Amino acid sequence: MQRVYGAQNEMSIATQQLSKQLLAYEKQLNSLHTELAKQVADTMIFPMIQFRERDLTEVSTLKDLFLLASNEHDAAMAKYSKLPKRRENEKLKAEAVAEVATARKRQHQSSLQYFCALNALQYRKRVAMLDPLLGFTQGQINFFKMGVEMFSKKLEEFLSSVATMVQSIQGQLDTEAESMRLAQQELLLANESIYIPDNNTTATRPANRNLLQKAGYLNIRNKTGLVSTSWERLYFFTQGGNLMCQPRGAVAGGLIMDLDNCSVMAVDCEDRRYCFQITSPSGKTSIILQAEGKQEYEEWICTINNISRQIYLTDNPEAIAIRLNQTAVEAVTPMSTFQKKHESFRPQRAESECTEAASSEKCLPDAPESVDPLVIPGTPIQFDLCTTSEVSDQNKSVSRRTNPFGESDHDKAATSEDLLLHQVFTVRFLGSIEAITDQNDELIYETMRQVLAARAIHNVFRMTEFQMVVSSRELRFVDPQTQITKASFALSDVTLYATHQDNKRLIGFVARAPDSLSQHKALPNCYIFETNDDGVKICSIIDLGRKINQAERDPEALAVLMKSIKLSADGKFLLLRQRTDKEEAEESLESEA
Repeated sequence: MQRVYGAQNEMSIATQQLSKQLLAYEKQLNSLHTELAKQVADTMIFPMIQFRERDLTEVSTLKDLFLLASNEHDAAMAKYSKLPKRRENEKLKAEAVAEVATARKRQHQSSLQYFCALNALQYRKRVAMLDPLLGFTQGQINFFKMGVEMFSKKLEEFLSSVATMVQSIQGQLDTEAESMRLAQQELLLANESIYIPDNNTTATRPANRNLLQKAGYLNIRNKTGLVSTSWERLYFFTQGGNLMCQPRGAVAGGLIMDLDNCSVMAVDCEDRRYCFQITSPSGKTSIILQAEGKQEYEEWICTINNISRQIYLTDNPEAIAIRLNQTAVEAVTPMSTFQKKHESFRPQRAESECTEAASSEKCLPDAPESVDPLVIPGTPIQFDLCTTSEVSDQNKSVSRRTNPFGESDHDKAATSEDLLLHQVFTVRFLGSIEAITDQNDELIYETMRQVLAARAIHNVFRMTEFQMVVSSRELRFVDPQTQITKASFALSDVTLYATHQDNKRLIGFVARAPDSLSQHKALPNCYIFETNDDGVKICSIIDLGRKINQAERDPEALAVLMKSIKLSADGKFLLLRQRTDKEEAEESLESEA
């Protein structure tokens, strides 16, 4: 348009110079081109300059104000997130909350103004080019007024229709601007509590446990040195089975971690609340994140847990997630008979048995219950593994006191070098239940079901990590930080052990207390753990330890066992790592049995 305007000025100057030679046409041509140049300047150049300086400058200014308000909100949220979990200062907390609320309100107002200006710009840009072109065309028409008969009636109708369309768009803009103004006033008159973070008084909606996608801002802990760490607030979102992160200003997000088969659990941070940890299946990679409030904290953990089970790969993932969580809700209802427990694990077999019984008129609705339950209904579930002293007092299990250096008394008599078997695994304690019998694998399956269901219903996400030491004499659970033995069980008291039918990372064992620790026979306890290793391998090693423990009393049986299993150079039993070697070892054990 500037080039057209410059060309028209040059045309006017050239015509003026030509008019000096053509005096007869001086008044006509010179005046016509001068008027045309003036009309082009007024109707084509001026509207574009006005659109650029008024509308675009306004939007750019509102954008800068919005970014400034967003930075202030981030600074306020960073200050709020650093509030300590313990020894809270009510004055500092009130100031931080007020600062966050003020920053959010300012950001809300600036975003609404910026949003309204952008919407108005969508309408104005549709006519920003039409007005100058329409003015240029109108100037050309006036220039050729002596030859107006050359213009057809259709062109006039077209120009009139364009003018009508411009007026219609202007009317739509006015209507939209009025509706946006009313909506903006309604939003600004909302309750002030919506700006307060983690507001328990207004958060009446419970956490959604069926989510398969989640997005929002989280604080991630980064290592800045050997022992120092820092927190950074970033935008996280899930995409399929991946956890993505997108910093501010980035065009797209980047991959943080693959969530398939990962483990997520709540963790205690010294200076932060609502923290949870995501660990890869191998256990080598982990990240710690912090949510803004309790509801976001629970929803993030449930979402990542659902994704880790690869529900999103099914045909109807939402329905499957709802069904699994509904099954967990129903699982907390205790079953009264062993038959009902048995049917819950084998529904097809139970259905066929009931059909056969119905045909023979033996499947009656009022049939008496003849089998006692494996777990007494209403038995409390322990989510913390008892310490060494508590094991001996409460569970009547074999345990010994520990000293501050993490060495137990029996370690002096028999160290790991003196034992024929010594293997260490990393496990996480899920819970334990007191049972009636220890002679059926269904007890472990039922305990797993009740423990997992109770953790899901009561939002118990925290799990304690231990080192599970399997030797030829006992099972020990050692704190990996302090190397203090928290609990120990003699292999002779471990009467049952098995893994979950579908998830081999879940393992459970039943420990019965010896009669010498109490005057009457104590009930066994079933303990459930989660491990990154193969649970079948751990069970095979426990079985090997029991065989070694029994064979140590008989030198001949020990010699036969040592001949059947390969030994390492130091005389210990060789635990093979590869799958083929492991199968061969299991086959040799079965042949000896």
